[in-house]
Amino acid sequence: MKSGTLWMCFCVFLVLLGSLEGSSAVLVPMANESQGSPGTRSTRETQSQWVDCIQASEMCSQDSRCSPRYRVMRQCLVGKEKDAMLDNNRDCKAALEVLHNSSLYDCRCKRAMKNELQCLQNYWTIHMGLNEGGDMEDSSPYEPVAPNRQPDMFGLASISSGMHTLTPKPFQCPEGEKDCNPCLNATKACNLNSLCKRHRSSYITTCSRSDTNKGESCNRKRCHKTLRAFMDRVPPELSQRLIFCPCQSEGCAERRRQTIVPDCSYTDKEKPNCLELRRVCRADALCRSRLADYIANCWTAPNTVGTCPNQDNHQACLNSLARLIGTEMTPNYVDNSFTNWTISPWCNCIGSGNQEEECMNFMRYFTDNTCLRNAIQAYGMDDTVIKNVTVSEPSVTSKAMNEWMDSIPENPNPNPSSSPAISKERNGGLALGEDRSPCLHANVLALLSSPALALILAQLVL
Repeated sequence: MKSGTLWMCFCVFLVLLGSLEGSSAVLVPMANESQGSPGTRSTRETQSQWVDCIQASEMCSQDSRCSPRYRVMRQCLVGKEKDAMLDNNRDCKAALEVLHNSSLYDCRCKRAMKNELQCLQNYWTIHMGLNEGGDMEDSSPYEPVAPNRQPDMFGLASISSGMHTLTPKPFQCPEGEKDCNPCLNATKACNLNSLCKRHRSSYITTCSRSDTNKGESCNRKRCHKTLRAFMDRVPPELSQRLIFCPCQSEGCAERRRQTIVPDCSYTDKEKPNCLELRRVCRADALCRSRLADYIANCWTAPNTVGTCPNQDNHQACLNSLARLIGTEMTPNYVDNSFTNWTISPWCNCIGSGNQEEECMNFMRYFTDNTCLRNAIQAYGMDDTVIKNVTVSEPSVTSKAMNEWMDSIPENPNPNPSSSPAISKERNGGLALGEDRSPCLHANVLALLSSPALALILAQLVL
């Protein structure tokens, strides 16, 4: 085959290949995968490290070695003596050692899944009691949160960490509205949505109804259940708008504080010690799981880059806090301040004795949490987000085509009369006697929908 024909086939191949969206971006990672790049392997390994805990339990029940150990472990965690059983009982220790090497140990649960409670109970069958009694916090039993693609897009990390003295731009009413109430607007938006309106009416009615059987102002357990249903089933753009609406007046802040009907769902006759409240929460699989998830997504150690985990994923923090509402660790605004608001569970550190430092450290997860403050601050700045537009680098094929086009003279043959006669042997630019198969193969490969197939066929036919 002549060099001119080969070059023309190659150019047609590049044009067709370049028409495939993101072709060069796909081919490069494919080459890396074929070489077993560490980044690709680590991604696959991360995704395969956990399975659904319900599925993991079923897998264990079909394993002759895992199944009896799982039954033993469930017995070890029954009753008040579970700590002593885990520490001193040989059968419990042996069962835990076997289960550590099973799929149950690395299983996770999806948030708001159909059988979430059952999944969490399976998870804590192994993990329950491992950190009991200490200041170490649990790992989240939920599936990992994806990192934020636009970390700290509000520029709050350096501000709240004390690197600058500036303060974030506060929420401001739209033009023409002097005394706007974003929380009232959030209520109106909820009432326009049938799902939001139904669940909001349900929890308000339940939490406002007195419990005559117990002589109490309300049935707290039922109130919490309807609140969880509201948070789990109503889209966050409606439910969280009621909780995190930005306020510039005490009236607005009081409406925000009253959102969860705190007289029933939040306050009590007496404030318990925060460590005692944590102990009660940890005894319940759902509360323990959501508390662990909140700390995992809303707390970073001092002197770390950024203020929120997962590359400043503010939304993950807000989601985790909202899902705590309706548990024993229900958080809320402590007053109607709109300038220096504080969120905390209904507890304090009075009477902590020699555990006062541990109690104060636990309180700081809520009262002195830069990530949480930034996340709520950012929630009221949606209108000020600057959209970043990125220009992608030219693809490999486009670079090759540009270089080839630049190398062609503007007028390679200024004298038309001197142009060579078209060969009678040529048809459509190719000589009939020439082998067209390489060019045909190249063009067919470029039209294939799967670049992976194209690479495989290229090795076979070219």
